[in-house]
Amino acid sequence: MKIKILTEAEKDLEDGYHFYESQSSGLGTYFLDSLYSDIDSLLYFAGIHQVVFGYNRMLSKRFPFAIYYKVIDNEVLVFAILDCRRNPSWIRKKLKMG
Repeated sequence: MKIKILTEAEKDLEDGYHFYESQSSGLGTYFLDSLYSDIDSLLYFAGIHQVVFGYNRMLSKRFPFAIYYKVIDNEVLVFAILDCRRNPSWIRKKLKMG
């Protein structure tokens, strides 16, 4: 099985990096390291997470973010990585656009 992070999800990671880096120097890098570690764990745990808005949703271990993905033809496709503190209607709309 392999993991593919789609362009929109990469942009979500970049936005999160800039937000946390503006809070404290080095925190953005820690954010990326943590989220990539969570994403790597999908090699073992893909498909076991709750389905929310039509996607499997894995919650990050260290940050209030959720990784929205689907398993298609033995490949994990990461569609979005979103801040859980956002309004659920904003999250739903963002996922329908993807």
